[in-house]
Order: sequence, then C-alpha cells, then structure tokens
Amino acid sequence: MDRPLRLGLMVSKGGRTAENLVMRITAGEVPAVAAIAIGHHADAPAAMRMRRLDVPFTTIPSPPIGSLDDEAAAGIADRIDEALEAAEVDLVCLCGYLRRFRVGRRWSGRAINIHPSLLPEFGGPGFHGLAVHRAVLASGTTETGCTVHWIDEQYDRGEILLQRRCPVEPGDTAESLAARVFEQECLAFPQAVVRIAREDLLPTTSEAPPSSAGT
Repeated sequence: MDRPLRLGLMVSKGGRTAENLVMRITAGEVPAVAAIAIGHHADAPAAMRMRRLDVPFTTIPSPPIGSLDDEAAAGIADRIDEALEAAEVDLVCLCGYLRRFRVGRRWSGRAINIHPSLLPEFGGPGFHGLAVHRAVLASGTTETGCTVHWIDEQYDRGEILLQRRCPVEPGDTAESLAARVFEQECLAFPQAVVRIAREDLLPTTSEAPPSSAGT
C-alpha cells in the first residue's frame, strides 16, 4: 500500500498485546496506524491502556460466546463492522479478543489473530490464556511458541502467517511458560503486520456489501 495500514485492534482484558503493537508503531518499526480499538468493557485494563496511548477506543458490550441468540449476535457484529468501517480499517487485529469475531466476506483476508501455541496444536474452543500453557505442560512437549494466523470462521484454523518458537523448560509452570511465550508474541505480531504491509497481502477491494442492522 502507498500509505500506512490502518489497524482495528480488538481487545478484551489486559491489552498487553495491543499495547506492544501500538508502541512498536510509535517507534517507527511497523508501517501502520492504530485507527481504533474495540473492546467489550469500558473499564478493562485494555481500554485504559489504549486511552493512555491515545488510541480511539470504542466500547461494544458483548456477552460470552454462546450466550446470545443468532439475532443478538448479528446485531453486535453489525455494530463492530460499522465501527471498523467508520475508522477506515484495512486490517483487523485480534489482540487477545475473547469474543466471536464475524469474518464474513467483509473481513476475509483482512483479519489476523495471535495464539499462544504452535497451531494446530493446542487450539480451538476453550484453548486460551493459561489453559493453553497447562495443556502444553501436560503433553510433555519440549517446545512451544506462538502463531499468527489469518482468521476464518473456525477457531484457530485460519492459514498460518508466521510462528515463533521457544523451549519448554524443566520446572516450568503455566505462568512462567506464558511469560516466555509472550516475549515471542511481542515480536511475532508486529512482524506479521510488517509482512502484510511490505508484501501487500491484503485484498485490493472488499467484495462484501455494506452491513446493516439486523442482517
């Protein structure tokens, strides 16, 4: 692209992944602009981090996955689409977002996620946060890492963009392993955005029609 990518950051709780990405942008390491951050709690640490970094933050309340009927879920997805479109977002980045994100035709090839394991291992429903690292430790594997992947309509099944690896050390706890993996996440997500920008991996146009409430 002939201009910095405009990113839409989807956040939930802590917001450290989004914070790291914004700081890398500010440092000139990533050719992008944090155009908007969207979360479901206005007072979550993620929201406070984004405001502190002067990233426009929008709250769109969203109950946990599976707690809404189809019509209510579609209404929330429509509101998210409208906010992202209003901010002229090129690329959606799920930064620890713990809600369902509707990809559809609108965001196909324009949305990425970071997962704290080497997918396809330790992915899918229920595998987030410390649950992933506990599963890694229980498996006895000696290596783990993180994966940045394109998002599709299946949990953690989109095409892999890049991975970074790190060892599982003797005596690791879920917390110590999470900290080591997060160090790699802080490198991987910015690297993925840089690659998308430099290799011009986004579709040139969106084939999706405009969203409308209740569709």
